[in-house]
Amino acid sequence: MEYNEILTKARDIIKDKCRVCKDCNGIVCRGEIPGVGGKGSGQSFIRNREKVNEIKINLDTLVPEGEIDTSIELFGRRFKYPVFAAPIAAVGMNYSDAMDDYQYSKAIVEGCKKAGTLGFTGDGVKDEFYDDPLKVVGENEGMGIPTIKPWKTEEIINKIKKAEEKGAIAVAIDVDAAGLVLLAMLGKPVSTKSVDELKMIISSTKLPVILKGIMTVEGAKKALEAGAYGIVVSNHGGRVLDHTYATVEVLPQIAKEVKGKMKIFVDGGFRSGVDLFKARALGADAVLIGRPYGTVAYGGGAEGVEVYTHKLGQELLETMIMTGCHKLEDINEKHITI
Repeated sequence: MEYNEILTKARDIIKDKCRVCKDCNGIVCRGEIPGVGGKGSGQSFIRNREKVNEIKINLDTLVPEGEIDTSIELFGRRFKYPVFAAPIAAVGMNYSDAMDDYQYSKAIVEGCKKAGTLGFTGDGVKDEFYDDPLKVVGENEGMGIPTIKPWKTEEIINKIKKAEEKGAIAVAIDVDAAGLVLLAMLGKPVSTKSVDELKMIISSTKLPVILKGIMTVEGAKKALEAGAYGIVVSNHGGRVLDHTYATVEVLPQIAKEVKGKMKIFVDGGFRSGVDLFKARALGADAVLIGRPYGTVAYGGGAEGVEVYTHKLGQELLETMIMTGCHKLEDINEKHITI
């Protein structure tokens, strides 16, 4: 299955909610929620993509020849590429009812696993939005990361226990989902979390816990204090607050503060292997990608996800060759210009 073929098929299936633009930048779909757009004016989503595009790569091929290694070690395992599929839930509402959350998660988790990486799974108002994707994680030797909304502490802990039972290698909490007022309108509110609440949650499990939705140095320091394994520098794809900074704008100062003390993931506007390189140069350990994975899952199922993941990996490898980097640890700020 060819990548362009996957996109063409996806366009036919999800055209009512996503136009499958050549560059997924949030302009055409701005304000379209439900759907795949950014909140309000869409500027947070749009800015994410614009700021990634503004970063330029510094070419340097005058280096000794050597094998290129794109792999990364996380959660005590080695993955082929530093990229993971971001969690997306309620896909029938936001993409198309051609897939439900179980089918979507099956495509993501199995496709990423075949490609040597991981998929994050989602959560929502209905129990099935968490339980069905979690079932897929269990069916794949725990090779997926269930992501839990910031519900009441007791419910979060219960959901973590479910993840433990399915053998998940880690869990995530998308703390920035506290801004999803739609959930409260549907009868199940979310809320902000204090450091003490997070300490209680994190201490309830031996699984690594990732806090997704950190956009400030102070937030990163609080996550570290709470005992998080890692953070995702994220503004929820621009879907929870209009007019935020782009994730790449805040990533460097966050990395300066907590790099080496916890794992740093980032999402928001990353679309290619070149973009993965930029994220690494800015201090991230790995990248999460959301909407494009949604597209390829609808267009090609697990095979589409695998094809896209290997495409990202090949682009990253080529960028490393052209910048004189033999392993991910070689990539740093000298290889880019902002």
